[in-house]
Amino acid sequence: MSRSSAGYHHGNLRTALEDAALELLETQPAGRISLREVARRAGVSHNAPYHHFGDRAALLHSLGVRAMAELLGAQQKALATTTGPVERVRALGTAYVAYAADHPQAFALVFDPEYCPPGAPSADMAPLIAANEELLATEVEALVQVDGFTGRDPEALAAALWATVHGLAQLVMLGHLPREAAAPALAALIA
Repeated sequence: MSRSSAGYHHGNLRTALEDAALELLETQPAGRISLREVARRAGVSHNAPYHHFGDRAALLHSLGVRAMAELLGAQQKALATTTGPVERVRALGTAYVAYAADHPQAFALVFDPEYCPPGAPSADMAPLIAANEELLATEVEALVQVDGFTGRDPEALAAALWATVHGLAQLVMLGHLPREAAAPALAALIA
């Protein structure tokens, strides 16, 4: 059975189209992805994506939501095997940088204001952003109970950590900093 037959008969064409687009996103920026190319990759007619996404922007938005969910999942997974407030905050940062390094175009899409406007996330992106912020806030609340971090404003510290880790992720993602430098940088930052 062909991919297109499987997609139509199993009712998962939307997911198949997203998967095809994510495969493309691994090798090229979002701006170069077309619905026609996604359809070809998924093995369906060039009109099929329009039935599920309406337009290219809707598809890219959907990919951004999936990428944000993956980023959140990677951070949650990192915490599942880590104890201690300092180590947990480092694990969050390491997972964040690793996701950016492994999926640079998807990571970039998450923060692209065209698909995720700052301060005005869509209904499907907002809960993921809130969960990500809550995850960091919870870990920073525990961190400010540790000697060397006591007395710090948890909100300000969370913002500073996110900005710094995001900067590390960008530098690694763009090739300006070797990936191996991220862990020592995080250890120096959160010591």
